[in-house]
This record gives sequence, structure tokens and C-alpha cells, in this order.
Amino acid sequence: MNPSSNAVKLTHLAQAKKKLSSPWASVLAIAIAITWTIPTFGLAVTSFRDDRRSITTTGWWEALLPKNWAGFGVANYETALGPQNNLGNYFVNSFVVTIPSVLIPIALALLAAYAFAWVDFRGRNILFIAVFSLQVVPIQVTMIPLLSQYVKWGLNGTYWVLWLSHTMFGLPLAIFLLHNFMREIPRELVEAARVDGAGHVGIFFRVVLPLMTPAIASFGIFQFLWVWNDLLVALAFAGNTPDVAPLTARLADMVGSRGSAWHLLSAGAFISMVVPMVVFLALQRFFVRGLLAGSVKG
Repeated sequence: MNPSSNAVKLTHLAQAKKKLSSPWASVLAIAIAITWTIPTFGLAVTSFRDDRRSITTTGWWEALLPKNWAGFGVANYETALGPQNNLGNYFVNSFVVTIPSVLIPIALALLAAYAFAWVDFRGRNILFIAVFSLQVVPIQVTMIPLLSQYVKWGLNGTYWVLWLSHTMFGLPLAIFLLHNFMREIPRELVEAARVDGAGHVGIFFRVVLPLMTPAIASFGIFQFLWVWNDLLVALAFAGNTPDVAPLTARLADMVGSRGSAWHLLSAGAFISMVVPMVVFLALQRFFVRGLLAGSVKG
């Protein structure tokens, strides 16, 4: 560990922090936040408007006038979650699809990242480059081969096709991010554990894994948002099957069959986006720590 190199990094970080904490940076951040929040707020207001005709003839901001407050209610949500549209079942399906699709690649990527970072074996660098290069493979070109293989295995129409697909698509990025974070762990900690008699299993669980929380949370947020909002994989492997398909697939079907029912579509869209918003806001501190982790070694 080079003290002069760390001093340079700390100087750059201090300069960047000073620039980002300036009044102009704060004003710009507030403006961007407002710009991003207005459409979401407008969607929320529209989803609570009971008057279907007014939705297409007046703007959502007009509903905020006191004279129009009587037009608010939860009828749109009751209809969207009711037996006719059955969004509640698809909402549960989204959780069943998303949670394993986040946990499985994280578990596999942690083991692979540790092997690439701290286990010496022949061809390690070549194999790591090969895994990293898989990120450039378009998802679209894998659809037909994967679907054919799932049919041969008898997995078609089950949650396994979505779990396996999202795991395969997310693993290259997960291994790359976790490996880079893991390499920033001071070698002295690993060597000290080896001197104390710890093997790879002990080092992984006692030394490495406790330090990986920010990186795991960062990738977990990325993967959760990706899987929850995914439509391509859901349509390709699950279609609109009520027992398997996530919420995004049902909303896409509603756009086609209920293109004029804006009151239901807005309610369904807001139901779909609430969970990612809550997850991101709840874990944003880990997300920021994970993005900044490794900028200063040691």
C-alpha cells in the first residue's frame, strides 16, 4: 500500500466533494429531482381520479383544485386488483420471480468473485475475461435456444425458467462488480487469517463476506429493479400465464386490451412502481456506499 498514492486519492476525493457540495450543484440536484418526480406524482394523482371522462379531457394538475377533490377515490385500485383484472395475483408472482432471481446470482457471484480474486489457478485471468465478455452478448439472441432447452427439460411454464434466465443474464455483471470490490480488500487481512489457520471457507465467511455488504446491496438493488421491471424475459418465457407471469406482463396485456381505460392502467402502473421506489429509498445508503467503495484502497 503506497501512502503517497492514497494521499493523492484523498486529495481528489476532497476536491470532488467540494465541487458536489457547492450551492450550484445543490440547485441542479434539486431541479433534476423535481423534474423526475413530477411525472410520478402526476401518475399517482391520475390513478386516484374516479371520473374516467375527465382523465382524457383535463390535466392531472386540474384535479388538485379544491372543486375537483370530490373526484378522488380508490375505485380504480379496487377494479385493478379485483377478479376481472387480477393484478393482485400477478403482483405476488413478481415477488416470487424477483426475490430468487436476486439471491441466486448474488450467491453464485460471491463464490466466483472470491475464486477470481483470492484463489490462484491456471487460466484465471483468461477465464475472468471470458466471463466479463459475456456482458456484450445480447439477450435477444439467447431467447430461442434457451426456450428450446427449457421445453426439453420440461421446465416451460414454471418459475424455474425465469429464475434461471435472470440468473444467467445477471451473473457476468455480478461477478465483475463483486470481484472488483473484493480485490480492494487489504491483502493483510487475508494473510492474517491464513496465518491463524483459516482456509478458504473461513476466510470467505469470516473476513471477506462481512466487508461485502455495500457491494452486495448495490448489485442487489440493480438486479431487483431490473428483474421487477423486466418485460422481455417475462413475455418470452412466461407469456401471460396467471400462475407464473409477473405484473409487467399483465400490464402489457392490459395496454392492448384496455388501451382506453387510462384509469385502470394508471392504477396498475403505480402499483408496479411502488415496490422499486420503496426498495431503492430504503437501501439507498448502501447503494451509495457500494458505488463509492474501493475508491480509496485500505
